[in-house]
Amino acid sequence: MDKENSIGKKLKEIMGKAGPVIAVIILCIFLTIRTDRFLTINNIMNIARQTSMSGFLALGMMVCILTAGIDLSVGFTMTLSTIVMAKCAVEIGLTPLLCLVICVVTGALLGLINGLLLTKCKLPHPFISTMGTQNIYKGIGLVLTGATPIAGMPMIISWAGSAAVGKSTGTILDKIPVSFILMLIMYFIFSIFLNYTRLGRHIYAVGGSITTAELSGINVDFVRTSVYVISGIMAALGGIIAVGRSDSAYPLSGLLLENDAIAAVIIGGTSFFGGKGNVLGTFFGVLLISVLRNGLNLLKVSSDMQTIFLGVIIIIAVFIDVVRNGGFKRVKRMKKDEEK
Repeated sequence: MDKENSIGKKLKEIMGKAGPVIAVIILCIFLTIRTDRFLTINNIMNIARQTSMSGFLALGMMVCILTAGIDLSVGFTMTLSTIVMAKCAVEIGLTPLLCLVICVVTGALLGLINGLLLTKCKLPHPFISTMGTQNIYKGIGLVLTGATPIAGMPMIISWAGSAAVGKSTGTILDKIPVSFILMLIMYFIFSIFLNYTRLGRHIYAVGGSITTAELSGINVDFVRTSVYVISGIMAALGGIIAVGRSDSAYPLSGLLLENDAIAAVIIGGTSFFGGKGNVLGTFFGVLLISVLRNGLNLLKVSSDMQTIFLGVIIIIAVFIDVVRNGGFKRVKRMKKDEEK
């Protein structure tokens, strides 16, 4: 009996990790059958570009969720960081490289505010604090721009989001976006960071149990603040990609991007309860969302219906996460404890 339970647990674990990969493969097969425009070089490269920006945001969201937190402000952290960068580059005339640094530093500071609201101001949950900062960052962006995009970025700033790996080589390298390669490099870095560094291991520990982490001597407040700083930096990097694609900083560019990031992370197997998740799963979660959006566009599904699809996917992913981690059993235990 114990052997059967052990095999069942292993199969469950394998399916949990392989689920996003299988889902991507099935979706690609379905779209290839439904439309001949899906499996083309131009469309595949378009998916790669779409994946790049959301991929950075999902990495930041993942480390927050690993600590059983969440960052609802990630979209407008991205927006405000790029607006500050654009104003410095276009209106003030600072050197492009300095403007890129300013963008990343702005993202880090906005993330730091989220972290301090949680750890120093003792707000009960990051859902509340980041919902507040989401609106604050959105409002500041609209005020700074007068609700008007800032266009005309210097080449160095737009390069990451617009350039291809090759240049007039006559090969596929002319089509592979630099942004996708940069995203893959960042995912590799994060994989090493989360698995082989002290802070990375502490992030998992805090998500597993804050009480246990504190008893182990981990500075929980530092870890929880750090993940929001990381989220802010990733949002800023994603914003640089977005600015490069459109050659402008748009004040509403971050609208609802947190939904895609959350969906990608949960679909990728990171638990809302914290302490469980990996970079590879998040990558395939991001890829699944990008392929789905691309496929729905090719099938001429309206943007309103796409929003409904995404909402359903988020609910299903969270439900699977709750079942996988015994969430319903926890609720029953809590009710029994209250009755006693």
